[in-house]
Formats: sequence, C-alpha cells, structure tokens
Amino acid sequence: MVHLLRTAGDEVTLTVRYLREAPAFLKLPLGSPGPSSDDSSRASSPLFDSGLHLNGNSSNTAPSSPSSPSANEPKYEKRWVDAVSLPLAMARVSRHKAGSHKLRSNSFEVFALDGSCTNVLQFCTAAESTDWLQAILTNINDLTQENIKLTNQGLSPDDQVIHMGWVCEHLQSSDANQTHRYKFLALKGSCLYILRSPPVSMSEWAQAEATFNLCEVLFKVHKLWIAEDCWIQAKLYLGLQQACELQDSEAFCFSVLVGHGQSHSFSVELGCDLALWEKAFQRAVFAEVHRAGSKTYMCSSHGKILCFTIDFDSGFCCSESISKKTLWRYKFSQLKGSSDDGKTRVKLLFQNPENKQIEMKELEFANLTAVLHCIHSFIAAKVASVDPVFVNSQSISTTRKYMGNN
Repeated sequence: MVHLLRTAGDEVTLTVRYLREAPAFLKLPLGSPGPSSDDSSRASSPLFDSGLHLNGNSSNTAPSSPSSPSANEPKYEKRWVDAVSLPLAMARVSRHKAGSHKLRSNSFEVFALDGSCTNVLQFCTAAESTDWLQAILTNINDLTQENIKLTNQGLSPDDQVIHMGWVCEHLQSSDANQTHRYKFLALKGSCLYILRSPPVSMSEWAQAEATFNLCEVLFKVHKLWIAEDCWIQAKLYLGLQQACELQDSEAFCFSVLVGHGQSHSFSVELGCDLALWEKAFQRAVFAEVHRAGSKTYMCSSHGKILCFTIDFDSGFCCSESISKKTLWRYKFSQLKGSSDDGKTRVKLLFQNPENKQIEMKELEFANLTAVLHCIHSFIAAKVASVDPVFVNSQSISTTRKYMGNN
C-alpha cells in the first residue's frame, strides 16, 4: 500500500466499502451509508476477523441500523470459542509457582479432577485476580456441597461427611526449604481423613493416607490470621490482602495437631475458606464428642495402672483398671489448670468443692498429646452446649483459657 501511494502520482483516489452491521457492533452513529453489494468486503472486514460468523437466521443476529431494512440477508453473529473447558466438580485452584512454595502474582491455575489444567491464568490487577479466584472457588465449593449431600445419602447418621475439600500441605524438607503438596481433607463421622485425591467410591475412603479421631485433633489457625489489627484481619477474611504483603506465603494457614506431638500444616487460597474450615472443625468435633459421650485412656500413677475417663456429662474420673473402683471424680468446672512435661506426664489442678482447696493429680500417659487434645475437645463442646452462640461467634481456640497448659 505504501509503495502504491509513493508511485501513484500527485492525485490518489481511495474507495472505502462500508458494512451496514458496523454501526451497531462498533457503537457508531446510526444512519451511516449503506453497504456495497460486493460480498468480498465482508471477508476482509474487522467483524469477520474478530470471530463473527455468518448466520442466515435473523432471530440470533445483532440489531441492524434503520438504514438496513432487509432482514433476509446473512447476518453476523458472535460466538464463544472454547480454548479450554474444565469441569469444576472436585477441582482445585493453585497460586503456587511450579516447584516452589512462593505464590504467583495476580495469577493462578485451575486443575480438574482428571488432572487437566488451564495453565496459568494471568490478570492485569490483583483485584481482578481475586474476583475470578473467588468466583471459581465459590463454584467449586457449591459443587462440593452437592457432592456431600449425595454421599451422605448412603451413609449412616453417625458417619456423615461434614466438610471436605482441597488444601495445600506445607512440608519441611531436609535442607530446611519448605515444599508443598496438595491433599484432600475430609471431616467424616468420627475421623479426619487425609487423602491424595477425592474419594470417588466408598471403598476409596479406606485408602486414606492417614485418619485421626476428631476428639484427639486440635485445629489451630496460624497467628497471622488472628492479628490484632482488625482491618488486616478483615482484609484477610475477604481475601483482599495480597500475599506479597504477608510473611512468606502463609496468609491463610492452619495446623492440625494430632497424637504424639505430630503436626500437619495446611493453607487455603482465601480467608473465607479458612473460616469455613474452622467452623467445620468446630461442628465436627462437637458432633463427635456428643456421639462418643466419653473417652477412656490407660494411665499410671505412683506405679499403679489406672483408667482415666473424660465424660461429657460427669467430667473427669479416675479408677483402678482391674477392680474398676473409682479413686476420684471432678466436674469440668473444677479443672483450674494443668501443666505437662511435653512427653508423658501431666499435672491436673482441681478445686475441691467442699474446702475450695486446689488438689493436684499427676498422671502418665503413653500418648499424652492425644489425651490433652481430647480434654480440650470435651471442654469446648461443653462450653458450646451451654452457650450455642459460642459455635457461631467464637473460635474453638478460645477455650484454651480453661486449660492453662504450660
């Protein structure tokens, strides 16, 4: 074109062909000149190049300008062209860079249950990325809830699924570098399940990597989530606080403390998901304590083998393992403090209801951590049963004040 203009001489005449559909599509003023009858202009028009396709059905076409009364000619219709289509049922979202614990900036990936993915979805702003992340995760959560309802139809009342979903587990490697891997957590019946992938059939529940009794599990939100700055906490909850503003990539992390001092650290993508898991653990532990009613552990004191029982109705009881003779009994409200050596031994401080004196009971357990977590679970459930608002408005971790663990 440039070459023609240079060699054409002093005067050049340009002929412009115009489409009547252009004003409506490009939002130009109506009443523009009519189109040329040459169909070749359509093949080279911006409308054709932008993905609009001919359609002879006038009911699916964009409105034409008043200067285009004919409705029998082919119209242009814009159609969606799918580059990638992923089912969101049991899908997961990842903001982590491949092979790293660091988070991507304004981008994420979506992985379907069959392993297919969208590749990296990059957005111009953090707000846009958060909006899409929230929309996709909301869709995934809604589909997960439908799956839970279908699963529970084939389960007994004591084995219902309360919550499940993908989380990112943070691991500490031998060279002190933090790595991560995705796991599927489920709160079902009396247990917490840690699985490699969502269980499609009932038999796959038995193939879980690990299961833990909910009475012996302690859910703990990382300290960053319970920041004193209420504005930071609100932004974390809404998912508006960016990872780059937070320490490392642990914006929405929680730990699951289990027996023998073991701990699993997980994270989710948004603060609302973290709050959802916290509420789910509260409900699951509360339900399991009520279902079990009591838990008994073997222990020793002064060389004697004893049975230590935590009962939801009566409180604490210690009896001889053989004769079953009750040695002492206290209510939950009489527990005034405790301390342990972090290994096997715990000291429980009870207030005598008659003389108001503090009495110390020293016991040794093979799995002290599990016992302490169980005591915590029963006290939390007791508080929740006295004040139902507790479940909805308070964190389960606040019941630590009833157990002065040192």
